[in-house]
Amino acid sequence: MRKLAAIRHRKGLSQRELARLSGITQVTIARIESGVFDPRLSTLRALAKAMKVQARDLID
Repeated sequence: MRKLAAIRHRKGLSQRELARLSGITQVTIARIESGVFDPRLSTLRALAKAMKVQARDLID
C-alpha cells in the first residue's frame, strides 16, 4: 500500500489526521502502509473518501 502513504503525503496529511478524517484508527493506517495488514474494501473506501480520491487510486 505504498500508494496510500504517497497520496497521504501529497495531501499533506499525517496518519493521525487521516485517521480523524476517515474514522480508521492510526494503528490500522500504519499497518496498512507497512504492508502488515490488507485492508477491507470498506476501509479503502473510507480512506479514499477522506483524501478525496478513488479507492482504486490506493491500490498498488
